[in-house]
Amino acid sequence: MNDTAVPKITIYSTAVCPYCVAAKNFLKSKGRSWTEVRIDADPAEREKMVALTRRTSVPQIFIGDTHVGGYDDMMALHREGKLEPLLEGGAA
Repeated sequence: MNDTAVPKITIYSTAVCPYCVAAKNFLKSKGRSWTEVRIDADPAEREKMVALTRRTSVPQIFIGDTHVGGYDDMMALHREGKLEPLLEGGAA
């Protein structure tokens, strides 16, 4: 069975985070949409993000169930040619 469902992108972010803006602009340039979770507005979401990622910095980016990491991590995957397959629903 060929599952071509595009994975959902989730970005944990804050209002004043240049890397969050850069990550969103990059994804927008790829024609992607995402769900943004503002951890500055909701302390419970911050706790959830830290539990999921073991990181306290933003952005923290998930593509489907895969934790990509922050902006630099996403760009490193992009440079390695591994981000696009992940965005299309494949493995990194």
